Amino acid sequence: MQEKSRRLALLALVLVAFALALFKASSWHFGYGFRLPEPVLQAAVPVPAPESKKFRRGMRGGANPVPSGRLEPHLVSGIGRTADAVSLVELKDGSVRAFWRAAGRGGAADAAIISAVFDPAANSWSEAQEVSGRAATRRSLRRQIGGVDDPVATRAANGALWLFYGTDGFAARRSSAIVLMSSEDEGLHWSAPRRLVTTPFLNFGTRIKAAPFVYADGTMGLPVQHQFITRFPEILRLDQTGKVIDKQRLASGGRAALQPLVLVRGEKEALALSRAENAERRVLSMATDDGGRHWQPAQTSGLRNPDAALAALALQDGALLAVLNDPERGRESLSLQGSVDGGASWRELTRLEEMNGLGNAGLAKSQCLEVTAHLLRSSDPALRNADAAQLSLRLAAAGPQVLRQGGCHFEFSDPAMIRTGNGDIHIAYTWNRTFIKHLRIDQRWLTQRLKEPQ
Repeated sequence: MQEKSRRLALLALVLVAFALALFKASSWHFGYGFRLPEPVLQAAVPVPAPESKKFRRGMRGGANPVPSGRLEPHLVSGIGRTADAVSLVELKDGSVRAFWRAAGRGGAADAAIISAVFDPAANSWSEAQEVSGRAATRRSLRRQIGGVDDPVATRAANGALWLFYGTDGFAARRSSAIVLMSSEDEGLHWSAPRRLVTTPFLNFGTRIKAAPFVYADGTMGLPVQHQFITRFPEILRLDQTGKVIDKQRLASGGRAALQPLVLVRGEKEALALSRAENAERRVLSMATDDGGRHWQPAQTSGLRNPDAALAALALQDGALLAVLNDPERGRESLSLQGSVDGGASWRELTRLEEMNGLGNAGLAKSQCLEVTAHLLRSSDPALRNADAAQLSLRLAAAGPQVLRQGGCHFEFSDPAMIRTGNGDIHIAYTWNRTFIKHLRIDQRWLTQRLKEPQ
């Protein structure tokens, strides 16, 4: 009897919270439509020519070579901690700031949000610095959290940098919440984190992954995933202070659609892409042609994906880019794909990483480490001609991840991608959960690849 009473009381609280939220939402009046990004005006900084890449073990025949002088790789993060969940944002001087999650032996308990800055003129990254972590977030919020998760950086309407990131609660990611910090000096100093109110009851069960977009009225759209009790994609609408003032469920995506991202294609047109929990192993797409007021039912796209995170961009000429794991199983391959017909069809522009199949190749430990050393040298200019002693520290950090479970396993995942004001494309992703790898592609290379016949 007592158990039944508790359930009825909980149900009553949920209904009251829902009614209050519905009443409040009925008083909101929003315009629809999207604000387009600033046009690309600056001349691109030339990208130094990398050494030509040789055919490497595990690469599939026919993989597209990267034209010389068009792409430069770097390893961003330091040694000794895992690295994943990267986000990129352009700074006012044209440099690029990266944020990612790093964790040591303590796992989530000592996870932190780390940041570093890429100088395109010097073609180098700064030393990484910790921005926030579990202890600092817990003190500011005055509540227990299990760890920090998935940073997402953006430029606010007032010119400040905003950094969103997740916090895990007592039930891990199903009790996750989103916090927001801001910086007035391009990321040198940050405000204390504050928690976004994303749900009317208990305020947890919301995860962030993708970058925001801007509506025509200056409010911000933040694609998120709700995952308390059930899971579905939705868009939070934030005012210029970062307060959640509305939310829109992408109900047509259903339970299968996860971690949505939104590509603004015009003042009224946008395309949402999401990873999917389905047997088809394809990315789902949802489109709007009325400024986001309504979204069409989810469609299966031509992008193969093993239910893994992806990144995408809409370019000013109408072309779309996507970085994703494109096999139907595993995350040992990473591809840059392009579409010139609004996402109706996609084709590979270049293969960023390809190690598919090595896990079952039966390589000895020494052979696996030899392959890893080769990949390290090709992933950073500083390592191309490094001696054995210089390389050994990186190899020692990568070895445990690659050799886990007694095999030879590689993972390239959690990509992020932005286009800077000079037209360069910057891509970053986790390299075997050991380092963050960064790639810079110039505008000329991209234009040539998009115009090539299929």
